Amino acid sequence: GNIFLLIIKGIIGFITNSQAMIADAANSAGDIFASLMTFIGNKIASEPKDETHNMGHGKAEYIFSMFISISMIVIALKLLYDSVMSLINQNAFEFSWFLVIVCIVTIVVKLSLYLYTSKLAKGLGNLLLEANKKDHRNDCIITTFTLTSVLLSLVNIYWFDGVVGIGISIWIFYTGLKIFIESFN
Repeated sequence: GNIFLLIIKGIIGFITNSQAMIADAANSAGDIFASLMTFIGNKIASEPKDETHNMGHGKAEYIFSMFISISMIVIALKLLYDSVMSLINQNAFEFSWFLVIVCIVTIVVKLSLYLYTSKLAKGLGNLLLEANKKDHRNDCIITTFTLTSVLLSLVNIYWFDGVVGIGISIWIFYTGLKIFIESFN
C-alpha cells in the first residue's frame, strides 16, 4: 500500500509542483521504511533467548522504533526546509483532478491500514505496531490537509500549499520525536 502511494503521490506531486503532495510522498517513503523496520524489528525481537541474550531479543523492538523515529525526524526537517522555501518564493502549483483523486485514494488506503494495524497492535501489545498505527492515523489527517490545499487552489489560494507542507513536516517531526522518547524510555 505504501509503495503504491509513494509512486502516485510522487508522480503527481512533481508534475503539478504541489509542495504538500511532494511532502505527502516523502511521508509515504518514510512509511515504507517504517514498515520495513517494523518487520525486521519484530523478527529479531521474537528470537528466543540464547547464550549471548539470556533475556531474549525483545529490546530490538525499541531499537527499531528509534530507527523509525530518527528517519521521521530527518524527513520532517527536509520537508520543512522545502516548504518554507516554497512559501518564501511564492511557488504556485498546477491544479489537477489527479491531485484530488490521489488524496482520496490515499485517505482510503491509509484508513484501511490504520484499522488493520490498530487491530494487530491491540491483540499483540507491540510498540512497533503501535508506532505504525499512529503513523497511519497521522497520514489520514495529513492527506486531508493536502486535499484542502488542492481544493483551495481552485480559488487561486496557493499559499496554503506551502503552509500545509510546513504543517505536515512539523507533524511528522513531533510524531517522530514522541516515538523516539517512548522508545528511549
